Amino acid sequence: MAVRFLDWLGAPAGADWLDLGCGTGALTQTILARSSPRSVVGIDASAGFVAHARATTADERARFEVGDAQKLPLADASVDVAASALVLNFVPDRVAALRELQRVVRPGGFLSFYVWDYPGSGMGFMNAFWNAAIALDPNAAELGEGRRFTFCTPEGLTALCAEAGLTAVTVAPIEIETRFASFEDYWQPFTLGAGPAPGYCASLPEDKRAALKERLKQDVGGEGARPGAREGGDGPVGFIARAWAVRTAC
Repeated sequence: MAVRFLDWLGAPAGADWLDLGCGTGALTQTILARSSPRSVVGIDASAGFVAHARATTADERARFEVGDAQKLPLADASVDVAASALVLNFVPDRVAALRELQRVVRPGGFLSFYVWDYPGSGMGFMNAFWNAAIALDPNAAELGEGRRFTFCTPEGLTALCAEAGLTAVTVAPIEIETRFASFEDYWQPFTLGAGPAPGYCASLPEDKRAALKERLKQDVGGEGARPGAREGGDGPVGFIARAWAVRTAC
């Protein structure tokens, strides 16, 4: 997704970048590999993620800092491109974060980000999980990401940017295929407890979790058995994943 996002953004070479919510450094590393930046600063609220990014990014053009998206530790007009990948929906005050991004971008630069299309059923592997969960427990319908992140639509993102004072906003879909080596490979992350779907899965008693696993396996195990899936059977399982990318000039 990061590769397609950067290709779509089309930022010029030699730019100073900000990677907001850099996590383990995946987007920063893709910027370094594909966008010929002069520098990249990655900022994340997690000291652990920042430490990992520093340890795994061997490029003197990059540096990483712990920081708050709503109060960035950067000077005004200090970067040419501010980018953020799959982070904005987790920021408590999204308008404040967008205003901060705008503050640190130089005139003529870019501000851009992308989020998953949760409300539009754009996350095939998540949709399959919740469809199976709801079939067994109708109350699960209130717990999915689509209910939590209703603004992740072209209209919602455009309105959010307008509230932050951003103009000339472009919103576009970016799609990838998410592939898993097997059903077990697909199922395992749901057992880890981090995030709405894994959290719900981990909260179930063992018998209900086993029933959910079996129902999900049935749903994704046959060719054409689930929306957005590419393959079934005992081999690889693939789903379409769609994000909405946003770009605006500053």
